[in-house]
Amino acid sequence: QLQLEESGGGLVQPGGSLRLSCAASGFTLGYSAIGWFRQAPGKEREGVSCISSSDASTYYADGVKGRFTISRDSAKKTVYLQMNNLKPEDTAVYYCARKSLFCGSTYYRSEEYEYWGQGTQVTVSS
Repeated sequence: QLQLEESGGGLVQPGGSLRLSCAASGFTLGYSAIGWFRQAPGKEREGVSCISSSDASTYYADGVKGRFTISRDSAKKTVYLQMNNLKPEDTAVYYCARKSLFCGSTYYRSEEYEYWGQGTQVTVSS
């Protein structure tokens, strides 16, 4: 059974850091692109970042470039999202999701992803 499970969310002050984890089970990361999305109350889900399977190419939304870093540990079947210099506008539920092979230029389209985790809450507040 293919599953994704996020962890690492929490409450952090502006300027702080968090590292989210997305643990995969039931499939190999070698044939999967993993994306991170977020959804704030009253807003649409937005693509934040993605990492492709074979070449580990990465993609970032403009609002997180230079602050967030996506990486993966294939042995642990886990994808990470390191979030630094967090801002109140980063507050949201963060989800990871799986699509085949490559992120591509349309990595931000949620409809391209087949499997989703249940999300982890990130709150940035003083």
